[in-house]
Amino acid sequence: MSYTVEISSLATRQIKKLPPEIQIQVLAQLEELAEHPRPDDVTKLKGEDNTYRVRVKNYRVVYEIFDEQLIVLIVKVGHRREIYRK
Repeated sequence: MSYTVEISSLATRQIKKLPPEIQIQVLAQLEELAEHPRPDDVTKLKGEDNTYRVRVKNYRVVYEIFDEQLIVLIVKVGHRREIYRK
C-alpha cells in the first residue's frame, strides 16, 4: 500500500533553499515516506492530530498523514533550530 506524497508550496520553497546535498537526502526521505509514512525514527508532534516529523541530519521534515486518502502532506522543511518557530 503506497501513499501519495504531496508537498505544500511553502515546503517546496524551503526545499529549494537547502544546500544541494541536503536536498538530495530530503527528497530520498520523501520517497521513503511514500512506502513507510511512519518509519522507526518518526516522532509525533505534541498538540497536533496527524502531524509527524522525521530527521535528515540537522534538518527536519514536518508532515501530516491522511490515512483515509493515503496521502502524506509535507508541511515544512528546515533546520532544526528554525522549524518549530511559529
